Order: sequence, then structure tokens, then C-alpha cells
Amino acid sequence: MGATFQSRDHLHDHPMSAEPTTDELAGVDAVGLADLIRRGDLSPVEAVQATIDRIERLDDRLNAVIHHQFESALEQAASPELPAGPFRGVPMLIKDLWAEEAGQPHHAGVQALKDADLRSTIDSNLVLRYREAGFINVGRTNTPELGLVATTEPRSYGPSRNPWSTDHGTGGSSGGAAAAVASGMLPAANASDGGGSIRIPAAMCGLVGLKPSRGRISMGPVKEEWGVSVQHVVCRTMRDCAAILDATAIPFLGDGVVAPDHGRPYAQRVGTDPGRLRIGLMTHSPRTDVHPDCAAATRRTGDLLEGLGHDVADTHPQALEQIDELGWAFNINWGVGAVLSLEHLGGQLGRPVTGDDVEPGTWMLAERGRGVSATDYAGAQAIMGAFRRTMATWWEDGFDLLVTPTTALPPPRIDELTPTDDDPLRGSKRSMPYAVFTSPFNTTGQPAISLPLGSSDGLPVGVQLVAAYGREDLLMAVGAQLEAEVRWSEQRAPIHA
Repeated sequence: MGATFQSRDHLHDHPMSAEPTTDELAGVDAVGLADLIRRGDLSPVEAVQATIDRIERLDDRLNAVIHHQFESALEQAASPELPAGPFRGVPMLIKDLWAEEAGQPHHAGVQALKDADLRSTIDSNLVLRYREAGFINVGRTNTPELGLVATTEPRSYGPSRNPWSTDHGTGGSSGGAAAAVASGMLPAANASDGGGSIRIPAAMCGLVGLKPSRGRISMGPVKEEWGVSVQHVVCRTMRDCAAILDATAIPFLGDGVVAPDHGRPYAQRVGTDPGRLRIGLMTHSPRTDVHPDCAAATRRTGDLLEGLGHDVADTHPQALEQIDELGWAFNINWGVGAVLSLEHLGGQLGRPVTGDDVEPGTWMLAERGRGVSATDYAGAQAIMGAFRRTMATWWEDGFDLLVTPTTALPPPRIDELTPTDDDPLRGSKRSMPYAVFTSPFNTTGQPAISLPLGSSDGLPVGVQLVAAYGREDLLMAVGAQLEAEVRWSEQRAPIHA
């Protein structure tokens, strides 16, 4: 890994056999699959069946896909009414957290919802966009309970395991999605990010993971766009990251925030020269030690960017050096959010939630949230707003991108980040080094992407690029420059299709 990563360009135009095998298709990205289907070289049914075959072959070792929709997916693939969108016939997996699909399970990692076999009664707006684009959902992926920690090991469904080493975790909360894509079950999978939950699993599993700008993707009808949470995918290529965002970043009536457009369509930014950019580099954290391999990957990325003609300097927003107050505010927000989640859970169950319904860490976090006064909550929102405005000035003053490690530590072993009855907040406390570089940009709402640009003892580590609010176009262009240089996607996990 690291300097040995290589591009998938050879796969984009790789000659296939007359009837492509499952393993051949596992090396094709979503844009490539859509092209094969459009040309008639592959049918939607064949594409979906190949993904089903890979899930059935691989998932016993990874526990990535917890709900199967195989029969309905094959019916959709064979239907003449399959929408003729840009990804017609391409398989998709939905994270079992915020993106709901009517009639399908929606358990959010909660044992009580699993026991009740809860089925959603609505389609989330993003699921509608996937459907319009022609994607076919084949199942739902594992997630930690309510997405609250940086590892995917819910008591309800058990741990998702990293295809690079099954003794290690996949990150959270989009860990099931990351394991599925990294193993080659399918080229891209739905993911969401409230503190790093797209970027952390992408870093741990060697994938591309973009957290879009606040308001880029509709969060309706249940959630709102002005919070810290956003949705997109984990994937393997920049062109998938860009083209899927083009297909889904279409606002709905009533969305509370709609991010400004710059440089769309994003797919056209892949391979486009962004010009000479001013880029800041940050390899340390004021809150925790940074593992040497994570810092080294970031430093190498700075050297690569300099070699591409960009101006790179060891500088960063000074607001990132004084984030203790922000940490307090974010934790207040996170705790109150846990309370709201349990209130919603009670509505789903039709009764009040008790400590027996959820994991000890979730219950303790909500208990802390219940103790937050209205004044403290309003004060936390003010701190987060002031941080957002202060951070924006660094980009306004002339910098285009900030480069940091995605995580301060390499992937943890299974069980290292889970809560226990004796230490209910163990998961939250141990998640901090994994979210220390990602969560500030959930507060600011800026787009940030994790790219697979490093390794540590054979496990992937990621490097994060952050742009000004609304400037996903720069992340697409620079990410594609790095992809062409580093050629990361030829490296396959030991467990792969």
C-alpha cells in the first residue's frame, strides 16, 4: 500500500470476456458497470446477480450486509419500468441508519428494533434519488447503534470485519458499507457522516469517502439539513464519487439548507486541471497524539501535491488549535441528539425506551444529554456557529485546501472501541482519536474527503482534504490528480471478490 497504490484506469477500458465473470465485474466501478449495461454487454439482472453472488460468498467472513433484498432487487432489475437514469441497473447497498426504504427493515443497530422487526413506512429523499438514477438496492449494511461510535460492532448484529484483516474493525458508523465495497461486493455503497462516519471507514478500508457540504444532499423527510450529519457513498474511484454526487445532489422542496453550486457537473472536474492551488498541511492534533504512519502519509501527500505544482505550506486555521471549547459544544450537541434519537425510537416502538433496549454507552450518552439545560444547548450552538465563521476566514484569506490525516490512529482491533457495562462511555472516549480530524468539519459544514494514501502494518490509513464550503469541485479535481499519481485502487484487500 502507500506508495505502491495504483490507479484503476486500466479497469475502465479493460477488455472483458464475452460473458464477464463475477470476479471481472468486481473490478469495475459504478460508472463502468453503467456503461457496460448501456452498451448491452451486461444486463441489469446479470449485474445484480453478480453482486448477490459476491455477497453470499464473502459476507460470512465480514458481516457487512445485515438485510438482504435479493428477490426484490432481481425483480426490479428485470422490470421494463426500471428508471433510465445514469446508473440504470447498477447495484447499491443502503446503510441501515438514516436512509429509509418503505417496506424494508430499519433497525439502526438497535436490538429492540431488530426484535420488533421494524419496517420503514417511508422512502427517504436520498433513496428516491438513488431510484431515479437507476440504482437497485440489494440490501442494507451494518452500523453501530444509532451511529454513535467510530466502530461498527453493534450488539444487535455483531461486528463488521475489515477485509484487510478480520481481526480489525471497519470504522464507524458506515463500517458495513466500507467492508462491502473494499471486498468488491459492489463498487459503491450508501454512507452517512455526523462526525466522520463516511471518512473514518473509508480510511480504515482503503476507500474514497467524501463528506459533502451541508445541504448538498437532502436529509428529508425525517432529518434536517442544518445539522452536523450528511450522506453520500464510500467508493473506490473519484469518477464514481463525482458522478454519484451529480445524480443525488438535487434538492427537494422544503430542504432547510441547499449548498451553493460551484463547478458542476462534478464528473467533469475529474481529470480537469484545477490550476495552482494554495494548500495548508497539518499533521498534529492539539487533543491527541498522532500515529507516525498517519502523519507520514499526510506529509507524503503534501510532497505529491507540491510535485503536481501546488503551493504547499505547513499552516492551518489557528481555530483548530483551540478546540477544547468546540469539543464541549460538540459533545453537548451529540448528547442532546442521542436523547432525540431515543425519543424517536420510543415512537417507533410505541412505548418509552428503557436502558434494556439500548447499549450502555447509548443510554449513558442520552442520560448526559437529558441533563443539558436549554441555556447550555443554546450556548453550544453559538460556539459551533462562531467556530464555523472563524474557520471560513482561513479559506477566504486565500487558501484552497487543507490536508490532514483522516484519523490519528490506524484501524483498531475488534473490541477496542466498544462500550462495556463497567465503562459505558468507553466507545465514545476511544473514538476520539478517530474523529479528532473529521468532526470539526461536520461543525463547519465544509466538504472533506478521505483518500487511501497510506498504510500502517498492512492496514490502510487515509489522508483528508478539506475545501471551503460548497467547493466539492476542487476536491474532485485534486483527488483525481492524486488518484492518477498514486494509483490506489489496484491494491485489493486480502478478502476480495
